[in-house]
Amino acid sequence: MARHRTLARRRAGVLAAATAALTFAGTAPASAGAADPAGPPASAGAPGTAVPLEPAGPAGAPEAAAVPDVAALPDAAAVPETGWPLRRAAGLPRGHDVSSYQKRVDWAAARAKGARFVYIKATESTTYRNPSFSGQYSGARKAGLYRGAYHFALPDRSSGAEQAAYFVRHGGDWRADGRTLPPALDIEYNPYSAKHACYGLGTARMVRWIRSFSDEIKRETGRRPVIYTTAQWWKQCTGNSRAFSSSHALWIARHGTARPGALPGGWRYWTFWQYAVEGRLPGDQNLFNGSLSRLRVLARGR
Repeated sequence: MARHRTLARRRAGVLAAATAALTFAGTAPASAGAADPAGPPASAGAPGTAVPLEPAGPAGAPEAAAVPDVAALPDAAAVPETGWPLRRAAGLPRGHDVSSYQKRVDWAAARAKGARFVYIKATESTTYRNPSFSGQYSGARKAGLYRGAYHFALPDRSSGAEQAAYFVRHGGDWRADGRTLPPALDIEYNPYSAKHACYGLGTARMVRWIRSFSDEIKRETGRRPVIYTTAQWWKQCTGNSRAFSSSHALWIARHGTARPGALPGGWRYWTFWQYAVEGRLPGDQNLFNGSLSRLRVLARGR
């Protein structure tokens, strides 16, 4: 979500002129999860070019085949809808998300600064794998963080099921070890084309694409993916679909404000909030909407 943040900034003016709905300031694609292509490591080609890398993801099949989905996980600390000011976040678990642009993270230092969880970019479309994923993923675990993997979606490149299968093969698997967060789908403004913010898909097709991705993740891991998005993108590109709010945890991106704002698509609670693109932790800054015990429940799946 770091590399595409840069691309989003470059295109902000164009997008604003194209449509008032694309407000990248503050609430926008926080760094469009695709932290690497469009300028991955020097050895990589242009976006969409396969990058031959060593296997990146955790090995092995999921240890639990049918795990109940845990969505918003509201508890005494959970905040509904428009939320509260950021100054009240002191008691919530802090975390971050990273990609290959944070190649060598000092995980022990991150934990000492307050990190309790991290999401790490694993894949993009079906042609890119984060070359730093394996080391980042194992390093986070060794430091005692809850960690999960995320996939940056390019719905105009291939089907949701194909991208989900690629993600699972290269890091997006889930293990019932009590420390692995559910796989996450990063779906937001197209960082490669200002003209096609919704990847050329109408709202009905986009909803079907997301459903296809989610169903494949569920089939292969037993978990529904966390959905990372912005309120603006969700409203524009899915027609503010409510099809996922009862079964998928929401990771909302909204920057430069003291509140997460009104939530899209029928979600009553946010589970993660990406509130800043930089801060005390490497990469983007996030909060979990609950206690550490609820974060543990999310990781366990029950």
